[in-house]
Amino acid sequence: MDPMITAAGRALAMGDPLAALNCVALRDDAPSLALRGIAMAQLGELDRARVLIGNATRAFGSQEPLARAKCIVAEAEIALASRDLGWPSRKLDAAREVLEQHGDRVNATHARYIDIRRRLLIGRLNEAEFELGGTDVASLPPALRTIHELIVAGIAMRRLETQVARDALLQAERASQHAGIPALVAEVASKVELLGLPAARLTRMGSERLLLLNEVEALMASQAFVVDGCRYTVKHKEAVVLLATRPVLFVLLRIMAEAWPKEASRDELIARAFRMKQADDSHRARLRVEIGRLRELLKPLATVDATSRGFALVPHEACEVAVLAQPVEEKYAPILALLSDGESWSSSALALALNIGQRSVQRALDTLATEGKVYSFGRGRNRRWTTPPIAGFATILLLPGSLALG
Repeated sequence: MDPMITAAGRALAMGDPLAALNCVALRDDAPSLALRGIAMAQLGELDRARVLIGNATRAFGSQEPLARAKCIVAEAEIALASRDLGWPSRKLDAAREVLEQHGDRVNATHARYIDIRRRLLIGRLNEAEFELGGTDVASLPPALRTIHELIVAGIAMRRLETQVARDALLQAERASQHAGIPALVAEVASKVELLGLPAARLTRMGSERLLLLNEVEALMASQAFVVDGCRYTVKHKEAVVLLATRPVLFVLLRIMAEAWPKEASRDELIARAFRMKQADDSHRARLRVEIGRLRELLKPLATVDATSRGFALVPHEACEVAVLAQPVEEKYAPILALLSDGESWSSSALALALNIGQRSVQRALDTLATEGKVYSFGRGRNRRWTTPPIAGFATILLLPGSLALG
């Protein structure tokens, strides 16, 4: 074994890309290209890393399937870091099979975790959890144990299982300290911080306050009739009504829930739901139609009573009504929530993660850029978007998977 290649590999395993580059920076053989690519990826130079790893993959060719499979796994990890979520996962699956056939269990597990993290990003929580099951975590090296626990915590936070998330992050902290890789330690610390930040805003009987994620979980498990403005649902006990595709009905319900136990006036309902300053007979007629549709959807949980001034929400059983809202109201909050992870995203990746049209995403990004909330770099297909994290708030309830309740 080439001692310089061995030294570079050890440096990269410890998260020291500069030491690795000192060993292989002037070499163009296939192993050196691969190690240089990984080093550049660790330094954040993802475009250069992608080129180097691609050159290494071609240089190894079909004569060295194990080394080539490792390069493909590195390519997939770079694609994940650069939020290229459309990267062909079939290549990763094929590489993982090669690694397993050659007995390289550690890199095969790493490849599987890359695929799971991609599924988590686009909100496929059930698939991610299924793929994660059956792993012998105790036998993994510390770095992979850290990644495993971070995935467990990510799934748990999206499902409002805060104690599970807290336990997983505690295990991730221990494993990352054992691994001694600064980037992993920092990633775990950032996830731990999320649990101590306000995740939502509660409105109840005219008063407002911010809630941590564990308080949101407690509210959802309570006997309250919850109108959830983060995930556009209505919940009481085990019954849930989804209103994500009925925005007008959700706005009407939220207004009445905020006014509960009092009524909401017709003028306020028309002004906020239909965005009309002046109401006429046609608007009042439309309001009656929409209230009728809302009554039908809420039939298992509540009724909507007409009064002389407007309409009042009357839950069947709940003794209180609570409205859960985003900590900071923002029209394009889901896009900002994804961008706030500090990584750079393409518009196509955002569209895939949020399951909406790419043109809609692009229009939203242009609007946010005009307002100075996001910025881009690169051109054409290489154009990426990013924004600083939203200071002082957790955006976990706005991420994909939360909207669909897992």
